[in-house]
Formats: sequence, structure tokens, C-alpha cells
Amino acid sequence: MTMTWEQLKAKSDPKLIGLQPVVLAAVLCLMKTCFIRNIPILITQGLRTIQAQNELYAQGRTQAQIEAAGITGVTARPDLQVVTNARGGYSYHNFGLAVDFALLANDGKQVSWDLNRDGNANRRKDWDEVVEVAKKLGFEWGGDFVSIHDAPHLEMTFGLSTAELRAGNLPKTSQTQPVYRQMMKMEEEQRVNKDNHVTVRVNGARIGEGILDGSITYAPVRAVAEALGASVVYDSKTLTVNVTGKEAAK
Repeated sequence: MTMTWEQLKAKSDPKLIGLQPVVLAAVLCLMKTCFIRNIPILITQGLRTIQAQNELYAQGRTQAQIEAAGITGVTARPDLQVVTNARGGYSYHNFGLAVDFALLANDGKQVSWDLNRDGNANRRKDWDEVVEVAKKLGFEWGGDFVSIHDAPHLEMTFGLSTAELRAGNLPKTSQTQPVYRQMMKMEEEQRVNKDNHVTVRVNGARIGEGILDGSITYAPVRAVAEALGASVVYDSKTLTVNVTGKEAAK
């Protein structure tokens, strides 16, 4: 069963609590835009407490390193991989200005961090498409970071350092307005393009949206195939989409 927009949003709602209003609006716009493109995403992290940030910082570090960073009340986890260089109060997550995301299967059950996945079979990596939309909205992508590659991470800093945020500074209206304007532009484009969108159903169940171009309807091949119990594999070398039914696979 393919998720509705309301069902998809509900899965991320707990992680949207506490985000700065402009970031919350931008995240919802990102999710909705990707949903329309048949790329459902899940927000896995949002606002993070100082304690939770310090616990993440402890991963991959010794107790001596943690104490040298001025952190107390946290146990080192040198057996794990380093996931962040930011201790509590030094991450944009601590101020509601950052989120982490993952890809979701159309049924909403399987979560994926596969950077090469092409779930909507449009010959583009889903992850790249999400990042492209996010950057248009004004997000900075953790995959571009030099100190640590953080592909699931998106943040809006508005030019503020974490030191300024710790001092109580917040984004000004003049800084957030361009983000809202970009959201309005994207939502208007979606509204105009919606005239060419059609609902695709398999056996009465909605599995996604297609695009009507003259007399030709383009449907999401992966979603249609999986709804019929078939599998889809895209061969990038031959530019071929291979659909295999259950009987043929035996």
C-alpha cells in the first residue's frame, strides 16, 4: 500500500517538534516536493538536547578525549564510529536549525540510507534529488562538509555561528524572508504542474502520481510493478528498466 501525504508526514511529526518556524516550513516543503516526485523521505533527527549531542560526541572517542572537551556525565564509546565533531551546544541541531533525513519505501516500512538508490526509476539518484531541492530552499548539506561527510544532514544557519546562538541570537525576519519566498515559488510551480498530474491506481489502490503529456501517460514504473508483485531493476549501463514478474523469477 502506498502512503498518502498525511501518513508520510505523521511518521516525521515527532522529529519536527521544536524546529525554528522557518526550518519547519522548509522541511515540510521539502518533504512535500519529494513526495510529489515519488521520493518519500523520513526526518530521523530534528531538535537535539545538549545531553543527546554530548552522547553522540562520545561515540568513537575515549573518556580522556571527552573530558578534554569539557564534557561531564557522559560515557565514552570508543567501540563505535565517530559521527560528529560537535559537542553539546556546538551543533545546529541544538537550536532547531538542522534535521537529518532518510529515504522511505513507498509502503513506508523500509528506511534507507542508500545514496545510489533510484526508487522512482527516473535515472537519477533519489538522494541527489532530495539534496537538490533542499539546497534550492536554502539548506546547507552535510555531504559538502570538509571535516566530516554527513550525507543525511541538512541545516540552515542564516550566517549565525553556534556561539551567537548560544548567546541567544536567532535568525532575523530579513534573513528568513528569502526562504519563505522560495517556498512560495516552489509551491506555485507545483500547483501549475499539478494540472498535468494524474493519480495512478492499481487494483483500486493509489500507488502514486503520473504525468499526462498529450495522449501519453507517464507512470512511476517501480511503484506500478511492485504493486503488481513484480520487481524492478535499472541497468545504468544499457539504460534499461527490467521488470520481472513473480512467475518469471521462479
